Amino acid sequence: MDFPGDHDAASVAATTSGLTSEQDWRAFFSRFPRIILVANSEQVDVPALQRAYPADSLFVFFNKAYKILRQPFTGHCILVSRAQPRGANIVYRGEVDQVLGLFAPSTFCGIANIRLADTETPNTQADYGGAATGHLDLTELCRDIYPADKLPTSGFALAYWLLEQRVPVEVVLAGFSAKRSETWRVVAVHDWTFEQVCLKVFAQAGKLSLHEAGLANPYAKLAARFPEIPPGDISFTVADVLSQRLGNTDAQVDKLISLTGVLKSADLFLRNLRPSFLKKR
Repeated sequence: MDFPGDHDAASVAATTSGLTSEQDWRAFFSRFPRIILVANSEQVDVPALQRAYPADSLFVFFNKAYKILRQPFTGHCILVSRAQPRGANIVYRGEVDQVLGLFAPSTFCGIANIRLADTETPNTQADYGGAATGHLDLTELCRDIYPADKLPTSGFALAYWLLEQRVPVEVVLAGFSAKRSETWRVVAVHDWTFEQVCLKVFAQAGKLSLHEAGLANPYAKLAARFPEIPPGDISFTVADVLSQRLGNTDAQVDKLISLTGVLKSADLFLRNLRPSFLKKR
């Protein structure tokens, strides 16, 4: 499989199979002029996204890609499968065939099984039904820059790695909004605020692009309109207001937790009544 911009097609892997070193991964990603990281978000319209970028782009999907793909994706793409303490969730849940069936074999470049914590267990190529599989260990990267009591999302980790490694490609993020809804959870194990701040700082600096995201900063406009007010005063005031609002929100959340305690107990009781063969492992 040849792609535009190959500097040495004979020496650079066309799939992720067997890739393990950062040098190998840099070479693989460098085959493409543009990398589109696609979050599992209801804000993502995959067909529209594919129309928005040239055919030589590499689209990166994550874990349970069936959340956003309704038909087989025909562009150049890879799947990032996050390691977990029990291995990747699509493996131990038996969803590998379901997920890989969403990618056209002729343009699917394989799986990147990434590891973000020492407790996470990598999977083998056999676990993915023989599909091309490479491994990328990002545990050190995450220890260096991420809040110690949280773990990064797969998308943030890969985006940060691409920038840190100075991979010579255009990086575009689609659907990285961290917005929760009735059907989309924002898992507490990740520091969504830290990630959003970093990604917007990178975007403002021109290091990556946020697909169809507005980057206008009203506080920057306020500082420009009133230059006599020190920017530091505005920043401290913003932080103070946010702190108060978060404190008020926490108080209301505590009330909701107390009110829903009975419902949680009933839900747990009903779940324990389910036959073991219906409990998906």
